[in-house]
Amino acid sequence: MSSFNDIINSDIPVLVDFSAEWCQPCKMMPPILKEVKNHFGGKIRILKVDVDKNPAIARKYMIRSVPTLMIFRKGEVLFSQPGVVPAAQLAEIVRRFT
Repeated sequence: MSSFNDIINSDIPVLVDFSAEWCQPCKMMPPILKEVKNHFGGKIRILKVDVDKNPAIARKYMIRSVPTLMIFRKGEVLFSQPGVVPAAQLAEIVRRFT
């Protein structure tokens, strides 16, 4: 299994959904992320990170609320936004980085 750092250091943009099992708004993200993935296919990778199971990663990227979406390419943070993002808006954001 690839490590988080290996994944975010990809040439392909990686959309990371920082979430938690207990978070009700986080439960809204999977269908939104699926729609974005279907739209962009192999042009983007989507990764879900549970902040309770990966506290070191959450601390490193200063995740203060969930859900928080971040886009990485080659290890660099290109975008970060807390909260649920509607699919159309998220697709527009992703388009800027693909």
